Amino acid sequence: MNFEKVFKVFDTFKSVLDVTKQEPKEPPKSDAPPTSAPSFADQVEMRLTNVVISALKEAFNRDEARLELERAHLEEQRRRAEETLRREVRKQAADREINRLRLLGVAGMIGWIASMLLLVIRRDVSHLTQGLLIAAAMLSLCSLGCAFIAQGRISAYVMENDHPLNTTAGPVALSLLLAALAVAAVSLLL
Repeated sequence: MNFEKVFKVFDTFKSVLDVTKQEPKEPPKSDAPPTSAPSFADQVEMRLTNVVISALKEAFNRDEARLELERAHLEEQRRRAEETLRREVRKQAADREINRLRLLGVAGMIGWIASMLLLVIRRDVSHLTQGLLIAAAMLSLCSLGCAFIAQGRISAYVMENDHPLNTTAGPVALSLLLAALAVAAVSLLL
């Protein structure tokens, strides 16, 4: 709001009021009731008052509209910032989950390689031990496959805002990896 213009209008209005107050008014000399016809100064004063009031109303309405527009703009910026923050938090959670699944996949791959190496190196063991090593290798491969499936699902779920990031393939991959390690450990004991 331009207060300088408002002050100028107010000063003009005050000056006109001071001029009209300084003019001496003659009291009516007759016994007749005074006429209600406004003098020229009163008319000027009323017009200036109306001009000042309309100027102030216009200024206040303009400022109110500007403030409302600024409020709407700030609300839109706040909403965008919250949405961006929510997406970033969701992306970071997905990245952490994908890294955990990659670690499970690497462990499954190492478990499969270790089981296959033990199967090749230990040829003179019983058929039960060979079966256990083959089972450990299969469980490790299944764990690796479940980890890849879970990674793919989470990558797809990141784009969907309403879908949770957790999948059943992640815990299954961990369970299969632990079972593979347990079976491989039992095969080493036999």
